Amino acid sequence: ILRHLPVDRKMLHLAAPPGPLAEAAAQLGLDIHELAFPRLRRSWQAPAGLVGDGLKIARLAGRIKAGAVYANTVRTAFYGALAAKLAGIPFVWHMRDFWLSETASTAGRFERRTKGWLCASASRVIANSAAVKANLPCPKKTTVVHNGIDVEYFSGGPGQKPARKKWGISERAPVVGMVGRLRPWKGPDRFLRVMARVAQNFPTARFMLVGGSPPDAGDGFTESLPALAGQLGISERVILTGHLDDVRPALAAMDIFVHPGDPEPFGLVNIEAMAMEKPVVAFAHGALPEIVVNGETGLLLPPGDEEGMARSIFFLLNNPNEIRTMGQKGRARVIELFTIQQTVANLAAILSQLVGK
Repeated sequence: ILRHLPVDRKMLHLAAPPGPLAEAAAQLGLDIHELAFPRLRRSWQAPAGLVGDGLKIARLAGRIKAGAVYANTVRTAFYGALAAKLAGIPFVWHMRDFWLSETASTAGRFERRTKGWLCASASRVIANSAAVKANLPCPKKTTVVHNGIDVEYFSGGPGQKPARKKWGISERAPVVGMVGRLRPWKGPDRFLRVMARVAQNFPTARFMLVGGSPPDAGDGFTESLPALAGQLGISERVILTGHLDDVRPALAAMDIFVHPGDPEPFGLVNIEAMAMEKPVVAFAHGALPEIVVNGETGLLLPPGDEEGMARSIFFLLNNPNEIRTMGQKGRARVIELFTIQQTVANLAAILSQLVGK
């Protein structure tokens, strides 16, 4: 967003913790203000940290004569709401998740009250999908701005032949893959079960599981996946790539992209796969119906229907012309609706309305 916003760089200031984000933004010539933004959940330091960093942002806003505070994550929304209130300027909350934590909160009343407070604090709320908007208590204040990608970047990846060579995959082998953090809600275990069904009909197929595990996961889930592949009898056909900074080679190696997880607030990797002309097979929940046109750019199944997902993959692997046609239509859909240029143009319009520029 910062790279593509059509405004003078001098107008943009980023408050962020030290690390890769701050370093990348500094390379764009932006003014960086390093703040810790400590965790707010289950932390006894949370109240002091919230007030302390909120005050720092408010003072910064006054010093640079900021027109608005824009919060791009759930955690920073709390700091941004407080800072904007103290500074007396508009607050923009960009909500990219269904919940205020990674999964559905068990504290339903707290979730509702907190979302209500953030909505009340915000001058405008931006949701990255209609599915996310439906989970917010302020629909009249909320605008949907879909995530976008740099389509040209995904045009510059390697071809299928060199990509497959990287992982020792035959040029003729059918390849089905998924990309995502190796967490339960992303469905890598479901992917392996579906691929075990596919393997019965396509003995030469290979299955790519792309993604790493958060360093603080500590629940053994990632380590359980190779064992599951062994139990299913597909160990030698599963390629576990680990985390990849650049997913283009992995996507290039695939024939079909699968999204087997729980409902996604958006699911950026689906439009990345579509930009690389891969048909998407996914469950019809969350934001996926906003991204994938069933029967045109991919195939959508009833949520949790693993057998149906396997049958859909059978159909595509038996019909290579459908793979090609859906892939081409998928890329055209990304160019029409999901470019980063469209995203930042919509964001810029909202911010300009608020700051009067």
